[in-house]
Amino acid sequence: MSKEVIAIEGGHLLNGTVRISGAKNATVALIPSIVLAEEPVEISGVPEISDVDALADLLRELNCEVSYSQGVLKVNPANIQNTPLVSEAVEKLRASYYFMGALLGRYKDVTIKMPGGCPLGERPIDLHLKGFEALGATIDWDEEKNIYHLYADELIGTQIYLDFASVGATINIMLTAVRAKGRTIIENAAKEPEIIDVANLLNKMGARIRGVGTDTIVIDGVDHMYGTIHEVIPDRIEAGTFLIIAAAVGNKMLIQNIISQHLDALLSKLREFGVAFEIIGDSIVVYGKLQEPRAMRVTTQVYPGFATDLQQPLTSLLTCGYGRSKITETIYEERFNHCAELVKMGADIIVDWEDASCVIHGPTQLHGARVKATDLRCGAALIIAGLMAEGVTEIENVHHIDRGYDNIDQKLNAMGARITRYLVDD
Repeated sequence: MSKEVIAIEGGHLLNGTVRISGAKNATVALIPSIVLAEEPVEISGVPEISDVDALADLLRELNCEVSYSQGVLKVNPANIQNTPLVSEAVEKLRASYYFMGALLGRYKDVTIKMPGGCPLGERPIDLHLKGFEALGATIDWDEEKNIYHLYADELIGTQIYLDFASVGATINIMLTAVRAKGRTIIENAAKEPEIIDVANLLNKMGARIRGVGTDTIVIDGVDHMYGTIHEVIPDRIEAGTFLIIAAAVGNKMLIQNIISQHLDALLSKLREFGVAFEIIGDSIVVYGKLQEPRAMRVTTQVYPGFATDLQQPLTSLLTCGYGRSKITETIYEERFNHCAELVKMGADIIVDWEDASCVIHGPTQLHGARVKATDLRCGAALIIAGLMAEGVTEIENVHHIDRGYDNIDQKLNAMGARITRYLVDD
């Protein structure tokens, strides 16, 4: 059996322009939201990633008409059927759990297998389930088959306090509450831009949501939702990844289609590291490779703090920093599997699993090696490391990378990188 490998020849400075695709973390919630509509919905700016393909397959399982071409997803849910979602497609990505909230909202009944996704340690959905129960749902779980059945005679708006400002729980509860009777108030709601994007789509479809972007969201339920046209916001994590790449191996790079306010925490850290850049409208220019970058401390936080999805890519950059850098993870405490792979490439990194942190001693010159992408953002970290390294880096498990980055190797090659893909025997 063959498997795909990404090979990167390091040591090449990058020049040129790259355009950021639509937000993966918004898209994977926008697509399940469509099942709430009773008319066709069109979404543009959809990234070409495997997560979109998997979600489109789930829509087809529900008997929706789906077409996807050149970044435009068209879905007609007119003949939708509330079929149990228990196929392997559900297990391909964690975001399939948004069908829980959407189908429960529309039909007051949903059967779905526990979703999959990247292995990032404990990622419970208890906050989602508590929200559904508060709205009136009964939840049955078949532990042996790992299948949930959620149902309600009636969904009634209520006040819900989230113990943790969870993005997934905020969106999922919102998807159910838009079709509940009366008013729902979500307190300690997450504030991520992707939540605002989903709420904007839902409001275009006829929902009545206000307060998104604050810690209190107010939703007045509606009886019907309609078709609309929507454009996905730019992907702040892809943008951040390319900003880190520009800092690591860029000569002069122009990164287009960015909402810079979504990246304030990263931009602040890049300034601290010694990166020279300029914000010009919806673009950022990064000037030149660093001379003597400074070590620094980073702690991940919920938005608007430093994004957990960027700590792994940042780890690769910090290997060239002078001194002792430390990253502390507060969102997914086991998100350090990339460190062992970077050590294979010559990095000096020590992980403290009890403290949920890692210490990076630099600078170190990375060298090419055979490594594995253990999850999506680990894959991004290894691409950055491969670009920085001497020699050739081979990355296995590239399916993780393709889940969230739209043609990343083609985008990098257009700016002077030397990246190829090929099949090897497993």
